Amino acid sequence: MYALITGASKGIGKEIAIELAKKKYDLLLIARSASQLEDVANEIKNHHGVKVDFLAADLSAPDAARTVLKWVEQNSYQVAVLVNNAGYGSAGNFDRFTIEQNRDMMNLNMITLTEMCQVFLPMLKRHSQAYILNIASSTAYQALPQMAIYAATKVFVLNFSRALKFELKDSSVSVTCICPGATDTNFNDRADIPAKARKAAEKVTMTPQEVAKISVDSMFAGKTEVIPGFVNKLGAFLAWLAPKAVTEKVAAGIYE
Repeated sequence: MYALITGASKGIGKEIAIELAKKKYDLLLIARSASQLEDVANEIKNHHGVKVDFLAADLSAPDAARTVLKWVEQNSYQVAVLVNNAGYGSAGNFDRFTIEQNRDMMNLNMITLTEMCQVFLPMLKRHSQAYILNIASSTAYQALPQMAIYAATKVFVLNFSRALKFELKDSSVSVTCICPGATDTNFNDRADIPAKARKAAEKVTMTPQEVAKISVDSMFAGKTEVIPGFVNKLGAFLAWLAPKAVTEKVAAGIYE
């Protein structure tokens, strides 16, 4: 059986792939960079002795999910684990970015994730036990000035995952949503996170390996919603407890 992981060339996605390889799942890796995917594929094959194939694709493009499904079906792969990890954010005022830039982020973070679940669900249901793992963010628990669209997309991922889990409760498919906080990946560089925000997160930053292990263990345990790390759990609780105007002002002060 195969596990398919998007955003698998680095960071949390790569480490989730490694965790699944340790459990002897064969892997299908999806990301934009063919060279990085090839390196990861060779590393995992050499260390864990599983089959690994990869597809370089822009998952923000329209119909990306159908493109991935077509590749899977042409190769007669049977996917039993679907990991929707690909996503990114951009820091700055909403109107700093073009319509196209904002649309690409929303396409990747929400639409492709949703369509991946939809196109692969019939295949997943054919297994006696199958899993969907969606990666959201701790930003799903509050509005986030300076990263307005990114945080909003993660609210969607969390609520969609919870609803999908309920809809599939009588099926063989389990759905888990992971909401990581600050993680030591290249996310900050791509998002152009300001130095003040990076400094504030230093003491609570988790490694991709830690997040990946918690994610995979939670998925196989059938958990619905997981925030890795005690401090991140506390932060989400305080964001829920405090007046929204306060949490938004604090967040804006960090990211400006």
